[in-house]
Amino acid sequence: MDTFRSQFLAFAIERGVIRFGQFQTKAGRTSPYFFNAGLFCDGASLATLCGFYADAVLASGITPDIIFGPAYKGIVLAAGLATALAQRGHNMPFCYNRKEVKDHGEGGQLVGAELKGRVLVIDDVISAGTSVRESVAIMQAAGATPYAVVTALDRMERGSGSLSAVQEVRQDYSLEVFSIATLDDLLTYIEQVPALQAHIAPIQAYRAQYGVTA
Repeated sequence: MDTFRSQFLAFAIERGVIRFGQFQTKAGRTSPYFFNAGLFCDGASLATLCGFYADAVLASGITPDIIFGPAYKGIVLAAGLATALAQRGHNMPFCYNRKEVKDHGEGGQLVGAELKGRVLVIDDVISAGTSVRESVAIMQAAGATPYAVVTALDRMERGSGSLSAVQEVRQDYSLEVFSIATLDDLLTYIEQVPALQAHIAPIQAYRAQYGVTA
């Protein structure tokens, strides 16, 4: 596992963004862990998070032309990722959409740089793929090329069928989808932390019931 992935997991657990216990998911499943990226809610934690996003983008080897942040969570993440990449010597434009089209001033749905070329979408997780589908429609309307998606954590969990939401996005849109860390990475990390090893068996059991392969 790359160093930045284990550092991200340690940071997320320390901040309480990744928690262990019993949590009810939107699908009605009882999960032994929970990920809430909304708890990266101050300047220092956001800067650290977006640094990990930048590390993941650079490690992936992809070459996007612009970053797109789907409203609303993606707006802050897109700006943060662009800032972190610039600090690493990779200055990239970014833009985001409005949920409601503005009918005055400059008008329109998009804010920021012109949406063109190969587009990297940033989000916290892919749960049902709704945000990605909406983003692809916006890109296509602008004449841009859907290129890749980066998220914070891939739970590697089935949706209503046999595939995960991430796998469905890959299949439906031929997009490269990658994350700062995956469930595999989380299991590898907690295996190395004695205080967390009691959570290994519940997570493995949950994965056996609801998980997918990479």
